[in-house]
Amino acid sequence: MVTCLITLRRFFLLTCYVRKGCGTLPLPFTSTSYRQKEYTNACISIQHSSYIADRSILESFVEVNMGFQSHWLKLIFLFTCVDLCLSQKNERNAAVDDRGFSGNETMEGVGVSLTGLMVLESHLTTVFLPIVYIVVFAVGLPTNTMAIWVFLFRTKKKHPAAIYMANLALSDLLFVIWTPLKIAYHFNGNDWIYGERLCKVLVGFFYGNMYCSILFITCISVQRYWAIVYPLSQDCRNNHVAIGVSVAVWVGVWLLTTPLYLYDQTVKVTNLNITTCHDVIRPSQISMAVGYFLTMGTLGFVVPTVVCVVAYILMLKSLRNSMTDNSISKNRRKAVVLIITVLVMFLVCFTPSNIMLLVHYSLLLAGVVNDGYGFYITTLCLAALNSCVDPFIYYFISEEFREHVKNTLRCRSERTVARMRVSFSALKYSKKKSTYTSDSGNTQSCSC
Repeated sequence: MVTCLITLRRFFLLTCYVRKGCGTLPLPFTSTSYRQKEYTNACISIQHSSYIADRSILESFVEVNMGFQSHWLKLIFLFTCVDLCLSQKNERNAAVDDRGFSGNETMEGVGVSLTGLMVLESHLTTVFLPIVYIVVFAVGLPTNTMAIWVFLFRTKKKHPAAIYMANLALSDLLFVIWTPLKIAYHFNGNDWIYGERLCKVLVGFFYGNMYCSILFITCISVQRYWAIVYPLSQDCRNNHVAIGVSVAVWVGVWLLTTPLYLYDQTVKVTNLNITTCHDVIRPSQISMAVGYFLTMGTLGFVVPTVVCVVAYILMLKSLRNSMTDNSISKNRRKAVVLIITVLVMFLVCFTPSNIMLLVHYSLLLAGVVNDGYGFYITTLCLAALNSCVDPFIYYFISEEFREHVKNTLRCRSERTVARMRVSFSALKYSKKKSTYTSDSGNTQSCSC
């Protein structure tokens, strides 16, 4: 009989461990005289991811249970305690969720689940993410600054592609200048010390940059499609259309990011005594966040991506049909390689993060806890890396941009470049003239 009771107790403890996800399996009952310390450890393990209410129930069970000597009564009390813990936990899970974790909202803040604690304390968020943002800042700041300088002050003939690229560089620069705050936040153990307003600005610029980049890359794709498929059309060279579209993109993105400023982005995590910025959301604000990000994911990513992919496919089809002409086939092949490169970079940078964003908030809307939140915030790094990749895309797309960058790095002014062009033109003309004269002289001497 004693052996049967011991086996049943081990079974119930193992069941509790599996259902509750405890970090350590409680020690089994191995003797009739069980000490109070061992009971306490077992109870703490049972409610490892629970909170103060569960702990008080378990401690009360320990005090009462020490007065009983019967194995049957101990078994009944243990089973009752486990059911109470699980029922209270399930009730809280049905009513309370945070950004991918399970938590409990109080007047002091939000207590996140064990999964949330692991993510917030992991090297992924405290070491890897800040290193990625350091790379983004170190590369993106000088390259985007130079790109804006070239497009605005070194390019005399403004064309629609240059206008879209200048706006894209400005969007990336506005994001990059705020990354030092994000670096300090993650290095500080995900503890935000700069206030609610700066957190809202940082979040707004992060998502604003992402959707601005997607929309301006889509504009560049459509403009290039129009220039390749309809090269004689004047609409693709109309700067007024490009300026109007750029203004519409900025106004539209600004309006779409306004809801991010309407609810709190900073949340006090009571488990760790830290204040997070956008990593945890209050349960009372879940419906607003879910509706917003599902809408933004659809309008800001799905629709532009479909337009971008269709434009590139039509461009590739048009270029493939024109490759029969050997005189232009070489340039066409370069254009095809460039188009494929830009499309791949676009999909790699933005597809994982936006798909995970849609999946993450869809699960949150369905009441399912997302255990892949760590992967979700990792994919956001790819979207951030796009800010330092875009200038290299300009460099390979535009030959004029390459020339301006080289002249800027060599500290050559526009006047110096113009003089050099005149000198080279005169030198070429003089060489051609001397060659023509010598050829004429040889002809005359031969005729004599």
